[in-house]
Amino acid sequence: MALDHAPQDRARDDRAQEEEAATERSAREELGSSDAPVEDEVVEAFDRIVGEGAQRLHRTWREVLTTGLAGGLEVGVGVLALLAVYAETGSHLLAGLAFSIGFIALLLARSELFTEGFLVPVTAVVAGRARIGQLARLWSGTLVANLVGGWLVMWVVVLALPELGETAIESATEFVDAPLDLQSMALAFLAGSSITLMTRMQQGAESEAGKIVAAVAGAFVLAGLVLFHSILDSLIIFAGIHAGGPFDYGDWLGWFWYTTLLNMAGGLLVVTLLRLVRSKDLIERERAAVADGH
Repeated sequence: MALDHAPQDRARDDRAQEEEAATERSAREELGSSDAPVEDEVVEAFDRIVGEGAQRLHRTWREVLTTGLAGGLEVGVGVLALLAVYAETGSHLLAGLAFSIGFIALLLARSELFTEGFLVPVTAVVAGRARIGQLARLWSGTLVANLVGGWLVMWVVVLALPELGETAIESATEFVDAPLDLQSMALAFLAGSSITLMTRMQQGAESEAGKIVAAVAGAFVLAGLVLFHSILDSLIIFAGIHAGGPFDYGDWLGWFWYTTLLNMAGGLLVVTLLRLVRSKDLIERERAAVADGH
């Protein structure tokens, strides 16, 4: 008499499916609960970055210029603290910590700094949530507005506290007299990488306290180590010019053009590029969602 093996086969199939499901659950516990093959924390951070980047890139010209002007004013307050502490202590490291006031103000006031636009807005563009033209508007408008706001603050600072003029001239001379060599290029490249890393740290932080710690760390590295930062150090040079230093706006431009380009290269080619490669699957998911009209 022939035996019916169907129940046994079905039982084996059920066990095999259960084992496969258990293996998948175990793998998912290691990778996270999302559909993309990356950790949940990376997915959440990516979504935050894209959402914030799209919002910033869809600002009008008026909004871009006003947030950029506010950013220049706030960084100017940080430069004021930097000059005051350096005048009293002669320590770049302590002055760098004092400058963190500017980055904390930027963070809490939600203003815009040109060199903080190399990760978040770029990710939104790559993900298909904004256009290149909107990125160019954000970058150009913020850069100009930061410089104008900072110039105004430094003019007021030199008028109000002329005793800081000598310190401003001394500090500015380090930049305008720097030759365009490998060291200067490296200092500018490191500055772009450092501030973009600060942005990434703030995006990954869950609390305001964590974001403030990242701001203090970024300020310490940038100002404390006297890296070449296109906005921060431009304001120091402006203060030196207002104080009657032996240099002018032509000298500033001779330093500013390569510093800006290398700041961008440091931010885009190190931190941003690595994050984009890491988030490749998420970018493809986002682009597909955009194509579907979501």
